Amino acid sequence: MRILSDAFIPELPGHYKGKVRENYDLPDGRRIIIATDRISAFDIILASIPFKGEILTQTARYWFEETADICPNHVLEYPDPNVVVGTRLDILPVEIVVRGYLAGTTSTSILTRYRKGERSMYGISLPDGLRDNEKLAEPIITPTSKAADGGHDEPLSKAEIIEQGLLTQAQWDTVSGYALKLFARGQARAAERGLILADTKYEFGTDKSGAVILADEIHTPDSSRYWIAQSYEQALASGARPESFDKDFIRSWVTARCDPYRDPIPTIPGEIIEQASRVYAQAYEAITGKEFVPDVSGATVLDRIRSNLARYC
Repeated sequence: MRILSDAFIPELPGHYKGKVRENYDLPDGRRIIIATDRISAFDIILASIPFKGEILTQTARYWFEETADICPNHVLEYPDPNVVVGTRLDILPVEIVVRGYLAGTTSTSILTRYRKGERSMYGISLPDGLRDNEKLAEPIITPTSKAADGGHDEPLSKAEIIEQGLLTQAQWDTVSGYALKLFARGQARAAERGLILADTKYEFGTDKSGAVILADEIHTPDSSRYWIAQSYEQALASGARPESFDKDFIRSWVTARCDPYRDPIPTIPGEIIEQASRVYAQAYEAITGKEFVPDVSGATVLDRIRSNLARYC
């Protein structure tokens, strides 16, 4: 009853269903974004994790507030723990991924490609001899295309982005500059709490004036890879996967049992789902320094959200 797998509210206008979020466009230019408990990886929905949507929304809220001095964001208000109301934007067709370490499990990750022998990727050259999860000389941007549901994100270089007209040079300069500053702030705050922000992704859009605005989420366990700093050096030395606070927990369980891009995904056991929920709660507390107290009002999560959004109908 406390899992929000879907958030369809028929009385709200302009519905669009994303992989994880349900969106509603209001006539006045605002967008209602509801974070469900769905978890997406390998370009599919794997499962629903109790309280995940609430945790993601509140974690993003913490970071939007912590980085408001770096760049503008889309947030207008939070009418519910799972919901943000923001300015409706034209989302730019490029996902900006910033990486500080040679890490990852997906087909577009630099570690996956590096293991295959690639040294030139995303318009960037990496040296030989790097170890799994080793820190890079400096953070790099590895952009990808934004695939439609069921599609695969494709790697891009800065040159390809400009040549294909996905972004103008000015837009690229703005989003790349914002992304590196946001990542630096995220790494610094994470380090203060004994965490390593290894990599993350950002989505940007433009408002009616053409200004570039940060959208979606920021530095959440879904959009970012967090490691526990205390255990990192030992894991690096032994070649083990660093202890993490992110959806790599679920991704690693899946990849240990199949090739998620070719094989059927096995059903994720209930105990793994419950453990994932605890990991998300622990991540919120480690990242923000605040205790996670879930909102359990309403008969169901969706009932509570519908009540809190009634004034928008």
